[in-house]
Amino acid sequence: MENTKRYAWVVVGLLWVVALLNYMDRQMLSTMKPAMQMDIAELQSATNFGYLMAIFLWIYGFMSPVSGIIADKFNRKWLIVGSLFVWSAVTYLMGYAETFNQIYWLRALMGVSEALYIPAGLSLIADFHSPKTRSLAIGIHMTGLYMGQALGGFGATIADKFSWQATFHSFGIIGIVYSMVLVFFLRESKVVDKNASSDQIQLSAKPSVLKGLALLFTNISFWIILFYFAIPSLPGWAAKNWLPTLFAENLDIPMATAGPLSTITIAASSFIGVIFGGILSDRWVQKNIKGRIYTSAIGLGLTIPSLLLLGFGHSLLHVVGAALCFGLGYGMFDANNMPILCQFVSAKYRATAYGLMNMTGVFFGAFITDWLGKSSDAGKLGNDFAMLSGIVLVALIIQLYFLRPKANDFVDAT
Repeated sequence: MENTKRYAWVVVGLLWVVALLNYMDRQMLSTMKPAMQMDIAELQSATNFGYLMAIFLWIYGFMSPVSGIIADKFNRKWLIVGSLFVWSAVTYLMGYAETFNQIYWLRALMGVSEALYIPAGLSLIADFHSPKTRSLAIGIHMTGLYMGQALGGFGATIADKFSWQATFHSFGIIGIVYSMVLVFFLRESKVVDKNASSDQIQLSAKPSVLKGLALLFTNISFWIILFYFAIPSLPGWAAKNWLPTLFAENLDIPMATAGPLSTITIAASSFIGVIFGGILSDRWVQKNIKGRIYTSAIGLGLTIPSLLLLGFGHSLLHVVGAALCFGLGYGMFDANNMPILCQFVSAKYRATAYGLMNMTGVFFGAFITDWLGKSSDAGKLGNDFAMLSGIVLVALIIQLYFLRPKANDFVDAT
């Protein structure tokens, strides 16, 4: 039992690096735009750049539920290893791209490969951890995403010092090597008897795809979670893809400075948010069954004034302060999505459920990424960022009123 508990944290550590690479490889493109557009003229258009970012999201979104179903049916270790290897190879090949179309299709392929990771990785962590440590474990894993986002912000700095081609090559090789490391150290969760305690819930049988989808789509709470997850994805993806541009415009600074400043600010505060939100949620839920929901709601509430300041602020204090508050709140929200899902969905279908959530959230993200590209060209990026605060408020009210869990760890009656 002690070895199992220790290895549960080893899994978090191993997947933390995968999460870092996942976000770093996708984030680099958003900050290397100035360097790349010197060689690829089409990238000088913000609208075209929006298309480039959006194709990743559309493909990623369509693949997410498929990835969840695959993760619930097959060995998640090999799914994670294969996913990391392919998107790292794509990152490496990006360094050889010479035309907009080549980058466009490589981004599409990256969307397929990266989509395979998140449902498998989060469900694996959720299976290894009990309700007493689940939010903290998920939160620590999420810090890997934020660290990757921060390091991706240095893409512009590295490209400025060397070249954007060398930047893609270097990080691609790192991911390929690490996928080999996982072959030896990562393992799938063990199957246990279905009468085992809730603290040791694992997959006991390969679930039916149709049965799983039917159970999810007839679960009203899942629809609420789906909506609650999707709406905050609007400002979430907006920050990931357009915050460097917003910093550069509002503070009148070059992208080589705005990229690291924006991504590090968000990453550092999100890091604190997921750890604090994970610890608070794990403790609160032991005393109040809605503790995870309340923790998530506090976090989401913090993003509302942050979006207003991000949109309308033009001083370093306003913009950076708003980004810090946004990251703290979004981190608390991020740390509790899978743990909240575990209160309403059986372990047999969590990857599928999270895949559907990811799809919905990413589609919202693709929409906002494309829309903000046009908004940036029209000079309204700040105003549209601020407008997102009202939409988030609606989602927060619906979540608090309708989500009423009955258990820390949901188990099917059959």
